[in-house]
Amino acid sequence: MRRALVVLACLLCLAAGIALGLRFGARIDERTLAAPAPEPRAVLAVPGPDFASIARRATPAVVNISALQVYRSERSPFFSDPFFQDFFGLDDPFRVPMEQRKTSLGSGVIVSADGIVVTNNHVIEKARQIAVTTVDRKRHAVTLVGTDPATDIAVLRIDGARLLALPWGDSSAASVGEYVLAVGNPFQLNQTVTMGIISATGRSNVGIVDYEDFIQTDAAINPGNSGGALVNTRAELIGINTAIYSRSGGYQGVGFAVPANLARKIVELLVARGRVLRGYVGITRIADLGEDDAASLGIQPAQGAIVVEMRRRSPAAAAGLEPGDVVVSVNARPLLDAAQLRNELSAAEVGSRIRLEVVREGRRREIIISVEEAQPNG
Repeated sequence: MRRALVVLACLLCLAAGIALGLRFGARIDERTLAAPAPEPRAVLAVPGPDFASIARRATPAVVNISALQVYRSERSPFFSDPFFQDFFGLDDPFRVPMEQRKTSLGSGVIVSADGIVVTNNHVIEKARQIAVTTVDRKRHAVTLVGTDPATDIAVLRIDGARLLALPWGDSSAASVGEYVLAVGNPFQLNQTVTMGIISATGRSNVGIVDYEDFIQTDAAINPGNSGGALVNTRAELIGINTAIYSRSGGYQGVGFAVPANLARKIVELLVARGRVLRGYVGITRIADLGEDDAASLGIQPAQGAIVVEMRRRSPAAAAGLEPGDVVVSVNARPLLDAAQLRNELSAAEVGSRIRLEVVREGRRREIIISVEEAQPNG
């Protein structure tokens, strides 16, 4: 009897436990179902530049430039006929001076409210007539302030105008990967804006001008964009679009712009003096240092430039520099290649001195050259 009571008590306890468990579980399920689902984590969206606002601020300062260029030729019009070519051979017996006329189209950027416009020298080179059309489609007469072929920069002034100018930016702060807009007039399509990034800075060895320190960009630049604006995301002018690298003559994603810091310096000199006062040392030809030459001279790594040709009566000759010398540093800065030396010489100010470290016959020596003013005839 006692054993039966114990078993009955255990069964009752078990039943009570099951009932309590079911009831407590139901409450947990109700609370779980009633609880709000956790909110998903907010994803932080990185806002991009407001390109529309940048374009609105930049385009009014970009103008269209048309220049009537005249070239002289000594080939007679008869020589274009195959009959005359076959009859007379390669020589043209009717050779007479002739003028060929060509209209060059390009872009320019207004950089001051009094009508100062910066463009490329090759846009207005040899031009007899230059006209500028602003964003309001008004055609303006202009005055040529000055040109600098060494950097491919030219300055014009729109006569008697008060215009909206594009502010200069600091091109030394430009970074690879930074967004940029190219504004210009490609194929006579006025006020065209293209977007890209800065692909490289300090690009040289392009073979366009004497002084090369280009900003490279993949923003679409086409014929007619020359002289237009390269603009950063603050709507500041950081470059003057100058050239494209192309096998077809059209856009292939490699464009070059003169950095704004250099262009601004040239503009200020041209406005103040009408010309750029350039230094002269007399080095006329230099070349990169090859691996074999570097190994024979014991120069590691193979960095530097070889002086190939120089003028006999020149500051460089007077200082003791000789053809065949290998320049390894300029003003205590290591020299990487001939392009860097060319830029250093081009940027040297009249009256300054350039300190070169050279290697001659396996020995290093220092040569100090006084920079003189370059004469117009070279």
